[in-house]
Amino acid sequence: MPDFLTCQEYEALAAELTYPTQAFINGRFVPAASGKTFATVNPATGRELARVASCGQEDVDRAVAAARRAFESGVWSKMHPSERKKTVLKLAALMDEHLVELSVLESLDSGKPIRENLCTDLPETIECLAWHAEYADKQYGSLSPSGALKRGLIVREPAGVVACVLPWNFPLQMVGWKLGPALSEGNSVIIKPASVTSLSTLRLAELAAEAGVPEGVLQVVPGPGELVGEALGRHMDVDVLSFTGSTAVGRRFLQYSAQSNLKRVVLELGGKSPFVILGDVTDLDHVAGHACSAAFWNMGENCTANSRIIVPEGKKDAFLEAFLAALTAWKMGNPLDPANALGSMVSEQQFKTVMDYIEKGKAEGGHVVTGGKAAAMGSGLFIEPTIFDDVRRDASIVREEIFGPVTAILTAASDEEALALANDTGYGLHGSIFTESVTKAHTFASALKAGTVSVNCFSEGDNTTPFGGYKMSGFGGKDKGRESHEQYTEQKTIFINLDR
Repeated sequence: MPDFLTCQEYEALAAELTYPTQAFINGRFVPAASGKTFATVNPATGRELARVASCGQEDVDRAVAAARRAFESGVWSKMHPSERKKTVLKLAALMDEHLVELSVLESLDSGKPIRENLCTDLPETIECLAWHAEYADKQYGSLSPSGALKRGLIVREPAGVVACVLPWNFPLQMVGWKLGPALSEGNSVIIKPASVTSLSTLRLAELAAEAGVPEGVLQVVPGPGELVGEALGRHMDVDVLSFTGSTAVGRRFLQYSAQSNLKRVVLELGGKSPFVILGDVTDLDHVAGHACSAAFWNMGENCTANSRIIVPEGKKDAFLEAFLAALTAWKMGNPLDPANALGSMVSEQQFKTVMDYIEKGKAEGGHVVTGGKAAAMGSGLFIEPTIFDDVRRDASIVREEIFGPVTAILTAASDEEALALANDTGYGLHGSIFTESVTKAHTFASALKAGTVSVNCFSEGDNTTPFGGYKMSGFGGKDKGRESHEQYTEQKTIFINLDR
């Protein structure tokens, strides 16, 4: 836990911040070709922070051309892996030097609590980049069993030009998940940040140049998804596209790939993750603490949010009591106040979406145990953490991803029914299981159809563990872990005849 400054000190730092607002293409900041800009707003106050370059097709074409030139030149792609490692490690070190600045910037841009940025998001992003950098010179090929006079060499080479289209809920952390392996393997990378949270990624590009990443190797092209994201998805000279976001948009990227050059597409998509309490659990206070994190961490703007809490029928009342008690520690307010664990929604659009779901939950017969309304905090977009009970199993708030601080309590008559409820979804990104039985921990984790299952905790794993989903929650690859390097490389066989 870092030594926090006061809220007033963070606000003073925020007032002094300057940040880049133009696209970063071919090693320099440039305006959009159209000259257009868009406003980025502090969602906790409603005040405009800056106007950012609003890029389009021409800017994407410039960025892809620069990325291709850099890749083919070999300035990065053919650099010795240990030298690439040193550069990415230097970038991680520069981010550590600027950790407080970047944390404040992300709070301003996203409404995320400063304590979360300082304790989790930025440290984990830095660790992620360093972990993947260290793996750069540890990627071994193999030799096929082709006999004495043949040599089958199986090697991996960088894929080429990689486009990363990012979400707004974890701006820099998602950069780390994708940039770490893609850059370390020798690719040229183009990042399209979410329009509402572009500032910290643009600042990262500046630090990358300072670290020694060559011109054209890392570029940031801000702008609307329907222009920049689609242009990258359809571009004939992008080799890999990695996207984190909604399932609906993920489907479009598969279509863009089919309609263009059949580029590899990696999708980390939505979720409707279950939080399953089995019948043998006795320490409900422990479970309730994790339930708060599972449902309300990052204001519920989290693809792994456990927004379906499945409780044994006979323990619902006791669990709810413990859940409400644990929730009192989650104070909401000014994101720059380190005492606060809950900030604002990221945008007016997301605020409206979540409030519409709350009203729909009420209209479909759900009982609001706590919350259920906007929090009166000036012009900010704050929503009280909301717990629903007595909900139908086919209710919208049970079936659909909300991406806000809303969770629903469901009851099960048996552990087997709890598992069936947990799997009753088109998604499969994450799930949490709580049990005091080692046997059930293993058997239920195996039976839960999700890419990540945490047992007796709420966790997405660490940098060593791959992250991605089943069913409508993922496609084509994983983030994190050594597995993530594979999707940014091409596997090649070199077959040599020695009998001559």
